[in-house]
Amino acid sequence: MSVKRSGIFKGDNPFEIARNWLTEAEASEVNDPNAIALSTVDPDGMPNARMVLLKAIEDDAFVFFTNYESAKAVEIESAGKAAFVMHWKSLQRQVRVRGKVVRETAEASDAYYASRALGSRIGAWASKQSQPLTSKMALMESVAKEGVKHGTSPKRPPFWGGYRIVPTEIEFWAAGEFRLHDRFRWTRSTELDIWTVVRLNP
Repeated sequence: MSVKRSGIFKGDNPFEIARNWLTEAEASEVNDPNAIALSTVDPDGMPNARMVLLKAIEDDAFVFFTNYESAKAVEIESAGKAAFVMHWKSLQRQVRVRGKVVRETAEASDAYYASRALGSRIGAWASKQSQPLTSKMALMESVAKEGVKHGTSPKRPPFWGGYRIVPTEIEFWAAGEFRLHDRFRWTRSTELDIWTVVRLNP
């Protein structure tokens, strides 16, 4: 079953709607309009959440980058699934996404890594993300060491790259008067299926 939608919810492509909303947020959010609260689960089913930056909304996936040895990556590799919410207080809107997760191609990860500031590229080499750290000084010493080792054109670390969240569910939410919010949920069984859209109670 699908429902008629208008205004900010109009369209037949949820990725396009999400891109439009993000573009609007870029003009109104003070900091990091592309920030998402990414949720994963560990092998025991214990949930985890943290903020990361979404780097692309493609025609079939939402893309972010991280250390493949980090806690989030270990949990993603184990479960093969993840969820996130992207919330914009200035627009009073949010997007919720759930789906399977696959690694980004090496080529795409190389390209994004090369676009980062040099300090961030060196930092990716220096930080053993999610592992215990004795002190900030120890981290800075590691940064200096890796900077000397890799110079001004470091290659992407083999333990760092992108993930693609390929959704089977996307929900668009916008605040309404008296907490009578508008919610539209798009669902499909696999990425090859046609989307079904339903309006949800607030």
